Amino acid sequence: MAIRKSTMQEQVAQAIAQINPGDRPIATIHVQTGPSPWAIAAIGALGQAFVKYYFVTVTEQAVVFHKAGRMSARPKELVAAIPRQEAAGLVSQVQRNAVWSSMRFQLPNQPKPTRLNIGRYWRAELDQWVPAVTGMPVAQ
Repeated sequence: MAIRKSTMQEQVAQAIAQINPGDRPIATIHVQTGPSPWAIAAIGALGQAFVKYYFVTVTEQAVVFHKAGRMSARPKELVAAIPRQEAAGLVSQVQRNAVWSSMRFQLPNQPKPTRLNIGRYWRAELDQWVPAVTGMPVAQ
C-alpha cells in the first residue's frame, strides 16, 4: 500500500510509462470528486459512496486521469488522456484554500465539469500542476 507521496508519484509514473513510454510526468495530484470534503465528512460514511478518487497527472504531452484505489492509493485503470493544448480550456474555478483546494475539470463524456478536491498534502504539486496546464499561476 502506497502511503508516501513519492511512492504514489513513482507508481503513477510507471503507469504512464506503460501507456506511453516516451512521455514524462511533470506534476501529479491526488484528487477526490464530489462536493466539498467538509460536506462529505458531515454526512458520514454514506457520503463516501458519492466520492471517486483519481490521480491527475500533467505530462509533457497530455493530462492523464487514472482511477486511484480507495484503500491502496495505487493508480488503477486509465480514465482519460487529454492533449495538453485542449486541457487548458477544460480547467475552471481553481480555488486554493487552507485545507482543501478545488477546481473544476470538464472530463470527456460528462455533461458538466467535475469538481476535483485536492488536500493540503498535495498543495505543492497543485501549484505546479495548474500553471503547467493553464499557463496561469494559482491565485494565492
